Amino acid sequence: MRLVSVFRASCVLAFVIALAACGRDGAAQQNGGGGDRPVPVTTTQVRMQPWSDTVLALGNVKAHESITVTAKVSETVEKVHFESGDTVAEGAPLITLTGNQQQAALQQSEAAAAEADRLYQRQNELAAQQLIARSSLDTQRAARDVARARVAQMRADIGDRVIRAPFGGVLGIRQVSPGSLVTPGTAIATLDDTARVYVDFPVPEAMLAQVAVGQIVSGTSTAYPGRKFDGKVSTVDARIDEATRAVTVRGDFANDDRALRPGMLLQVTLTRPQRPALLVPEISIVQVGTDSFVYRVKSDGTVERADVKVGTRREGLAEVAEGLKVGDRIVVDGTGKLRVGARVTDIKAEPGKPAAKQG
Repeated sequence: MRLVSVFRASCVLAFVIALAACGRDGAAQQNGGGGDRPVPVTTTQVRMQPWSDTVLALGNVKAHESITVTAKVSETVEKVHFESGDTVAEGAPLITLTGNQQQAALQQSEAAAAEADRLYQRQNELAAQQLIARSSLDTQRAARDVARARVAQMRADIGDRVIRAPFGGVLGIRQVSPGSLVTPGTAIATLDDTARVYVDFPVPEAMLAQVAVGQIVSGTSTAYPGRKFDGKVSTVDARIDEATRAVTVRGDFANDDRALRPGMLLQVTLTRPQRPALLVPEISIVQVGTDSFVYRVKSDGTVERADVKVGTRREGLAEVAEGLKVGDRIVVDGTGKLRVGARVTDIKAEPGKPAAKQG
């Protein structure tokens, strides 16, 4: 029995020693591969750099002028003067509606007006000789004016049967053919003036003070990879949308080649005037929930956590509004291997900059 007890005690002691060894190995691995061995990282020194804030948004392209051409009267189409996709000038005839009855009525009105004018001229001569009363002359003058107004009305009625382009632009797909019956509101074709286009996009209310007429705005479209369209802010809406808490901003873009078409979706970038800012590489910022921080290298070669407030981001850089100062050295690459108090070494020190202290 004594031999069995001694054997059991030896086994327990060996197990405890093995656990202790495993614990030391685990601690060594957590410390970066053995005791105080420095963790290889890359670092950079924080400095002020020129910076332009940007606002990114999705905008819809709208024509400078845009309508759906319709008729004013109910009538059949006599002639169509355009084809789908034509470019037309202001005042160009688009379709002619039949108007035989109106032409006949116009001839009748013109004849009546001519007869009323002859009667007025004859009575005017008689009134000058005091052979008729002045009131008779006034009555005939009124009749002549009524006849002339009737002629003008009939000519306007006939004019409504020739539908013209109210401005120059590009016509859409033709919706009618000769013989078609059109009524007020019937779509004939769309007409868009796209020599210049507008792009409307939302900007958050919080950035309203940073938007002004004349600022540079650019846009890109999936339809034209690699191409950038340049414009300027022409209007900032007078009202803020209560539902989205955003204001609509309108950019004015030149469109000489008609590449941008109404209804297109554009990725819009609004650029603010350049200013100095404290910039760091975006990959150096560690995000945990709503907290953002960087690892700052201390004079003894160890790192500490520095909570930062991040401003705008662009092209791999981020603005630090709070938490760092000029001259601070931070870890850029290798943050995933670090913990507070870890010792680091810079494997790629910047030219002219000392590497992080290795101890």
